[in-house]
Amino acid sequence: MNLQKEAISSTTSNDRRLIELLSPAKDLECGIAAINHGADAVYIGASQFSARASAGNSIEDIEKLVQYAHQYRAKVLVALNTILTDEQLPEAEKLIWDIYNAGADALIIQDMGILKMNLPPIAIHASTQTDNRSVEKVKFLEDTGFSRVVLARELTLKQISEISDQTTIALEAFVHGALCVSYSGQCYMSQANSGRSANRGQCAQYCRLPYSLYDSEDNILVKNKHLLSLKDLDQSDSLEEMIKAGITSFKIEGRLKDVDYVKNITAYYRKKLDLILEKSSEYKRASSGKTTFFFEPNPEKSFRRGATDYFLHGRKADIIQPDTPKSLGEPIGKVTYIGRNFFEVHNGHLLSNGDGLCFINKQNDLTGFRVNRVEHLTPILSKGEGEIKKVRVQVFPADMPRMDIGVFLYRNQDQAFEKVMKGKTSERRVGVRVLFKETETGFAIQLTDEDGISCIFPVSCEKQPAQKPDAVIENIKNQLSKLGNTIYEATDIQIEINSPWFFPASQLSEWRRLAIELLDVERKKSYVRKTRKESVLTDFPTKKISYLGNVTNKLSETFYLEHGVEEVMPGFEVKAEEGVPLMFTKHCIKYSMGWCPKEGYKATFKEPLFLKNNDQVYLLTFDCKLCEMRISKKI
Repeated sequence: MNLQKEAISSTTSNDRRLIELLSPAKDLECGIAAINHGADAVYIGASQFSARASAGNSIEDIEKLVQYAHQYRAKVLVALNTILTDEQLPEAEKLIWDIYNAGADALIIQDMGILKMNLPPIAIHASTQTDNRSVEKVKFLEDTGFSRVVLARELTLKQISEISDQTTIALEAFVHGALCVSYSGQCYMSQANSGRSANRGQCAQYCRLPYSLYDSEDNILVKNKHLLSLKDLDQSDSLEEMIKAGITSFKIEGRLKDVDYVKNITAYYRKKLDLILEKSSEYKRASSGKTTFFFEPNPEKSFRRGATDYFLHGRKADIIQPDTPKSLGEPIGKVTYIGRNFFEVHNGHLLSNGDGLCFINKQNDLTGFRVNRVEHLTPILSKGEGEIKKVRVQVFPADMPRMDIGVFLYRNQDQAFEKVMKGKTSERRVGVRVLFKETETGFAIQLTDEDGISCIFPVSCEKQPAQKPDAVIENIKNQLSKLGNTIYEATDIQIEINSPWFFPASQLSEWRRLAIELLDVERKKSYVRKTRKESVLTDFPTKKISYLGNVTNKLSETFYLEHGVEEVMPGFEVKAEEGVPLMFTKHCIKYSMGWCPKEGYKATFKEPLFLKNNDQVYLLTFDCKLCEMRISKKI
């Protein structure tokens, strides 16, 4: 047989708005897992200059991730979002070229000095570290050549809508994961105390420490609580509202998280978004392929400091988790009886041997222990969908903890769930239509994938009548549908032949393999990376840049001067001014404690207020007009 190859490539387009699920990748393994579990894009740190310094990756691994992601039309965004010194600029420029040559789709940056470099034509995204809270700031970034802006986490739906209505740039928003209590890029507590700059990816997380709150007369108002430790973000119930407000990309935090977290949380949001996209003709998924899951995702089974939607629907008092900065896990139930080496608990979950449980003890510390054995006392009743199964169990811990009746238990390690996560948890397939047709000189296989990309694989061969004509069509369909070792799934198979010819199964299998290889080539050839937008020389919203501008190199200073700024102060990492606020936050301790004067509270204590942790003392000031709290080191 003479095999001849020719390819026809085409793409389809429509006006539907693309909606992207963006997942974190600590490393190559996490990035591939994110793609397999439905991410439309992943963001990953390069070997240097990432806001998660301990989550760096080689150019070789980034290239491997790009090749894997692009099969599904998924994007790879590389975070290079720290502020740079003058000495680091040449190295950063070389790294950016390496990232571009590796095939990455975009660069996420904070330092405006990067825009003054000799850059490849790679798309540029403005990191949330650039403190993107206002229409004016986002409009400036749009004019300056950014393709996308990562909005501040503190914005309400109304504020997001206002920015979307007055700009055309793509808007990205965090929807899940750990929250910085400070506006991103505006926290200097770690730098001031330890020389570890949050703006350089080395945050020491002073916000997760316990503090006591004092008034000006040294009275203790709150003792030893995590008053700056926010719950984790969870806006999964507001995705449709956020889409309507203008969000294009939904970002999951977690570039320090393990692969099970990435699988579970990505799958959870994939299912949520798919439900929205299925019922709407206005929106479309930003990548290709249908993801099938072999487990039920549950965010309570991954690292989680409680949950809050933060300020999306307005200010709330319960956005902190004051008892612990650690993961509590999923709520189980109250202890109802305590024996010598066991206790009983009424709960709505099935506990397993080996589970990890925890509770907050009388000293407000998190206490954890391992379950050695579980005995279910109450029969498990089969109930209707959505109803909770109440199960009374006896729990035998490996070491009996000191606890009281009535204490509430959480499960922070689910042995059964973790076992499931170690197996095959998902499958992602790109839909392809198969047409097998007869030609004058032989046959041809035409493949058309869900993105409209087509290829034709023709074969010149002799035609032999089949001895079993009734089985021919079924045999062809059976062989051409066997795509299990590829990224494809046959969604439709059409057969157009004039007579029932004889086709050995091995022959059809080989034709199918070669046709798929040709489609792979066409998909790769047709992938187009977006390039950097043209910039317009426009004035920055203010004439003066203070230390909050995080200017730490000459190129960044030049950038702002060229954009109408008249005075540029050095960043805090260059010149640490004494007495300036170290943290700017929308979280207000007075509001959380029910002491807000705008809510009518009459103070029984004397301000100013102070936070203390050992020898560290911080002054709190409150801007009630802006509803902001500022934290400074007491001098």
